[in-house]
Amino acid sequence: MIGARKFLIAFNINLQTDDVEIARSIARTIRTSSGGLPFLKAIGVMLTTRNLAQVSMNLTDFERTPVHDVFERVKAEAAALGVGIAGSEIIGLLPKKALEMAAASYLQIENFSSELVLENRLLDLAHSY
Repeated sequence: MIGARKFLIAFNINLQTDDVEIARSIARTIRTSSGGLPFLKAIGVMLTTRNLAQVSMNLTDFERTPVHDVFERVKAEAAALGVGIAGSEIIGLLPKKALEMAAASYLQIENFSSELVLENRLLDLAHSY
């Protein structure tokens, strides 16, 4: 028997606070098991080496719950608690499609398609020969 799952994205957002309870509260609010965003697992942890609280997440279906939607939700929840975002990080690899989705959303590119990405077009041309 072989099992397969969609690509998992490990995504962390560092908060501008050392209060780990804020990160834990945000994680509880946004994760699927608490009625938050679908396909999202989240916990709040402390980065002792940086003295920052972090919302550590796994996105189990980035096409249905995109990285940029998760970022915006964490940002909004943090702002409601008076906290800013110090930065974010990807652990491991990230599908190009996830970045393309974020670019299309943030830049509000009308009629965006992956064909507008130079590398995609070059790959298409290379495969056609």
